[in-house]
Amino acid sequence: MKEVTIYTDGACSGNPGPGGWAAILQYKGMEKELSGGERNTTNNRMELTAVIRALAVLKEPCAVDVYTDSQYISRAIGEGWLVKWKKNGFTKKGGLKNAEMWRELDSLLQKHTVTFHWVKGHAENDLNNRCDRLAVREREKYA
Repeated sequence: MKEVTIYTDGACSGNPGPGGWAAILQYKGMEKELSGGERNTTNNRMELTAVIRALAVLKEPCAVDVYTDSQYISRAIGEGWLVKWKKNGFTKKGGLKNAEMWRELDSLLQKHTVTFHWVKGHAENDLNNRCDRLAVREREKYA
C-alpha cells in the first residue's frame, strides 16, 4: 500500500463569507498542491473540503497521514463523533451541520487507511503554514 502524507487547511473571512481551502500531498519525495475556494461558505466547510479533495485524488487505496489544524475534523475522528453520526444516519440532536460532507469523508475513509494528526495552526509547521497561505490566496479571490 502506498504511503501518502497530506497537509490541509481552510480559511474563511466571516463565517459565512468567502473561503479557501488547500492541501499538499506528498509521496516518495514528490509534492502536489490542490486549492480552491467559494464565495459564500464557512471555515469548517473549507477545512472539510481540503481533506475530501485531497483523499479523492488518490487513485488507489493508500495509507495516509493527514495533518490538520482543524479541531473540528481531528476531534470528530479522534473522539468518535463521526462513528456516532454514521450510526445515527448522519444526524444528531439539534441537527448535524455539513452532513453531506461528513458522508463523503466517511466514504473516503472506508477506501483508505487514514490517520489524522492535529497540528497547531499558525505555528512552526512549515507545510501547515504553506497550506494556510494557499487557502488565504484562494479566499482572497472571492473577497
